[in-house]
Amino acid sequence: MRNSLKDFKVRALARPNVRRAYDGLAEEFELLDEILKARTASGLTQAEVAARIGTTQSAVARLESEIGKHSPSIATLKRYASALGYKLQVRLVKEADRTTRSSRLRAKSARGG
Repeated sequence: MRNSLKDFKVRALARPNVRRAYDGLAEEFELLDEILKARTASGLTQAEVAARIGTTQSAVARLESEIGKHSPSIATLKRYASALGYKLQVRLVKEADRTTRSSRLRAKSARGG
């Protein structure tokens, strides 16, 4: 059965529209993976995390499984991280293929435009 799932994924990702949608979710999957790894490393259950942050186990389950459907607040993510003994860090990282407006204007001026 495992191979049929792998085969399905390969066939699905060969379709350009599916590949774009899948790639578009990469950041959410990375965050979800970090969240799950942190809770596993902390040795806590969803119920224990919920008790520490004052919510329900089902709310923690949603946070851990529906990042794309549900956008938790930064405050919620901070409480979750703290309950696990972590600190939340949110950073902006420049995309390699994008330029800023000021960069384009400097380049235009340098060309005499």
